[in-house]
Amino acid sequence: MIIKSIELKNFRNYEDLTISFDQGTNILYGNNAQGKTNILEAAYLSGTSKSHKGSKDKEMIRFHEQEAHIRTVVEKKQPGTNISKEYQIDMHLKQNRSKGIAINQIPIKKASELFGILNMVFFSPEDLNIIKNGPAERRRFLDSELCQLDKIYLSDLTNYNKILNQRNKLLKDMVYRPDLGDTLSVWDTQLVETGKKIIKRRKQFIEELNEIVYRIHYKISGEKEELFLKYEPNIDDIFFEDELSRAKNKDVKLCMTSVGPHRDDMLFSIGEIDIRKFGSQGQQRTSALSLKLSEIELVKRTIHDTPVLLLDDVLSELDSNRQNYLLNSISDIQTLITCTGLDEFIKNRFQINKVFQVVEGHVTERLG
Repeated sequence: MIIKSIELKNFRNYEDLTISFDQGTNILYGNNAQGKTNILEAAYLSGTSKSHKGSKDKEMIRFHEQEAHIRTVVEKKQPGTNISKEYQIDMHLKQNRSKGIAINQIPIKKASELFGILNMVFFSPEDLNIIKNGPAERRRFLDSELCQLDKIYLSDLTNYNKILNQRNKLLKDMVYRPDLGDTLSVWDTQLVETGKKIIKRRKQFIEELNEIVYRIHYKISGEKEELFLKYEPNIDDIFFEDELSRAKNKDVKLCMTSVGPHRDDMLFSIGEIDIRKFGSQGQQRTSALSLKLSEIELVKRTIHDTPVLLLDDVLSELDSNRQNYLLNSISDIQTLITCTGLDEFIKNRFQINKVFQVVEGHVTERLG
């Protein structure tokens, strides 16, 4: 799977840009705040309909413009064959309306129809803190990958969040209208039914990931450390209904739902040590790198194709050993890399297929 080209019109700091990528390694280099990450954001948006930064549509439209347009051409293998097919993904971002999305010039009604056409793994410096940051970061990792790989999970998660928001709204309304409490059981039933599916799928995903991450981390650490992942559900699926009922008075008092998969976490341990709390920065960063490389491997196994890797200025945050391991691990997949300079690539004699210099929203292809 590769991104062949991206066209941007009035997106972020780009008035009009067309850029064609090589199927190997593509370097986007330049000083900070020139627009390198914006190109990766456009690619990610094309595959997921969302910004990796969580930005709203209107925030991604160029100043003083009403709309932005992204056109991404993707080439991918057809399932069970070696035949490739092109997909054109068009996305219109609008100031005061929902975005419009078309696949091969046919508009789609739901953003979920986009998932699975372009699989990506995004790796940024913020991801290096996924271990030491709060549970929300780790849940976001779980959901972003599972939603790309599993449309049923995407549907279940979307429904769960809608039900959760409705239940929380009802709990707040009950402060002034206690009689509304009679309808709480309706939302409880739906929350439990959908939440159980999410818990089971997350458990399965982490079990699959654990075997891969163990092997990768063992190599990166020089065969000195054994990393294990463990799912830490806020509530076991078989007890969800009972615990939700038991927490009713607490939820009414807090005006929020206190139990459910929206409060899940993942444990990262080396030996008996919980490295979220007691690991060194080096251990946490190596574990985060192992997690991202495992994500790539799991996508390959699931879709029987390679994802596109987006590396956003992450090499400067890694020491030379971790840099070399990362670069050597991605030689067989298309990679878009942003960085401020080319020194590390030249020093390590790493294969570069295309080089682009980015200066104030203008991109110039250089000789690799």
